[in-house]
Amino acid sequence: MIFQKLVWAGLAVAVVVGSVETGVQRLQAAPLILAAEVYEGQKAEAPAPTDTLTAPAQATAVAHEHEHEYEHGGAAEWEPANGAERIGWTWVANVLHAFSMALLVFAVMGVWVYQRGTKLASLPLACLVAAAGGISFNLWPSLGLHAEVPGMEAAPLHARQLWWLLSMGSAALACAVLGFGRGAWRWIAAVALLALPFVVGAPELEGDALAGYGPEAHAALKQLGKQFIWATSWVAVSFWVTMGVVSGLAFQRWVRPSLLAVLKGADVADAKAVNAVR
Repeated sequence: MIFQKLVWAGLAVAVVVGSVETGVQRLQAAPLILAAEVYEGQKAEAPAPTDTLTAPAQATAVAHEHEHEYEHGGAAEWEPANGAERIGWTWVANVLHAFSMALLVFAVMGVWVYQRGTKLASLPLACLVAAAGGISFNLWPSLGLHAEVPGMEAAPLHARQLWWLLSMGSAALACAVLGFGRGAWRWIAAVALLALPFVVGAPELEGDALAGYGPEAHAALKQLGKQFIWATSWVAVSFWVTMGVVSGLAFQRWVRPSLLAVLKGADVADAKAVNAVR
């Protein structure tokens, strides 16, 4: 019963939060992405260094190049068309993302209620958990790797993914230590965890991230990149604020009563077991 309520509550939260996120994206981030995509095809590709190759090597290189073009360019990859189709699929992706985050928020809230009791109401508890999520998933990684518009040459993807996981994991652990730990040591541990990804250092691209563009496209993409950082920040803030409010209300209405009933039943069973042993 509690699992069913948890899933339905998570879906209800996901629909609301995903819809709000989609709306904010359309107002803040989507116009910048569409504007950047106009310049994305203007990047000049560096010529392949085939001068020093022998004739057989040149033939092999050309053959591989044609094969690559056939595999990756022969059949155009599907992508949603601009307009209603793109907005619809964006909404679906946002709802699925919000559903996973809502379940995570509920799980942390459930652990808190189990360990600390019900002294803290559901709404402030959900807002605190959502704030920790915003710090872990958005704020802390963005301090080292900010969002980039299409066309910008970022650091290598694998290195960026590893550093994002490190910064997100460190921030999440720091929030967990502060929230569930006891004693003054937790502050030292939290500071050390928060500093860890920056001691390691975020990956950086050597040279200009907009190399290969003409002066006009370079200036336009640079300006769009600055605006995109603020736009994605507003999207993240709206997502986690809405997540905190809606998750708190849903947890209080559907999840908390069932959770307390389960915990009460477990306490009764433990008490009976103790009495039987006595």
